[in-house]
Amino acid sequence: MKPILLQGHERSITQIKYNREGDLLFSVAKDTVTNVWYSVNGERLGTYNGHTGAVWCVDCDWDTKNVLTGSADNSCRLWDCETGKQLALLNTNSAVRTCGFDFSGNIIMFSTDKQMGYQCFLNFFDLRDPQQMEDNNPYLSVPCSECKITSAVWGALGEFVIAGHENGEINQFSAKSGEILKKAKEHTRQINDIQTSVDLTMVITASKDNTSKLFDSNSLDHIKTFRTDRPVNSAAISPIMDHVVMGGGQEAMDVTTTSTRIGKFEARFFHAAYEEEFGRVKGHFGPINCVAFHPDGKSYSSGGEDGYVRIHYFDPHYFDFELEA
Repeated sequence: MKPILLQGHERSITQIKYNREGDLLFSVAKDTVTNVWYSVNGERLGTYNGHTGAVWCVDCDWDTKNVLTGSADNSCRLWDCETGKQLALLNTNSAVRTCGFDFSGNIIMFSTDKQMGYQCFLNFFDLRDPQQMEDNNPYLSVPCSECKITSAVWGALGEFVIAGHENGEINQFSAKSGEILKKAKEHTRQINDIQTSVDLTMVITASKDNTSKLFDSNSLDHIKTFRTDRPVNSAAISPIMDHVVMGGGQEAMDVTTTSTRIGKFEARFFHAAYEEEFGRVKGHFGPINCVAFHPDGKSYSSGGEDGYVRIHYFDPHYFDFELEA
């Protein structure tokens, strides 16, 4: 089936997220706009307007009631999903790099960048306490002085956050006390993306060291490694099959000097158990910045440096993807 092309951004896509049912797809980019689309036909429902800088991250809660976005305009904003109304504005000292709702949708976390003399913080807010939001006063703020957080996700039951750092380290932060519960250092370079499996038992990382790795979320034990010949910007785990999809390419600044063929801008499919690549999907005219599986496992989306989001439908049991030597 032909992929659906979503053209709603003027600059490169930074993150895409499905809601839990998979009927909506949220996309954010470096052009200040947050878009929401119908995933079944690619129709744009609307936009969440308010940010004045590049939007780095987006998340949607369990029942698709609220949307959370973090931006380089030094703010994290909470929106009403249905109406697009801004519910809360949390100002920070530096750019917000990652954000997320916990499983209940009551607690949000976001991390800020280490820049302009300010260090990286991981902040936790309880949405049930309006005073916290009004006073911009998180119930827990964890400083990460050594190395800034580049990607973070909630673990099972909202007990901890798994964060990937600029130096390739992964840490588990307690959402109650803020202490580091577990550490793992399997990557040699920056971690670009972390995503969880559908049951939250595993996480997959994507790193600049040309690999993507699978970890146990509770123990942070390293399970599998998927190797490529270029930096990996994003990786996702299929909810129904033992498959992972990875997107990447060379650095965006080197792209203009190479053809799309050499730049390797395909999405790559690997078998999660055998670590073997079995398929590639072409499409983007630049590096793929983010990938996400639909919750039903029968389609996946990718967002690229070219500003497009593509939704690809396929039969997960029968692949006719091209595989090149």
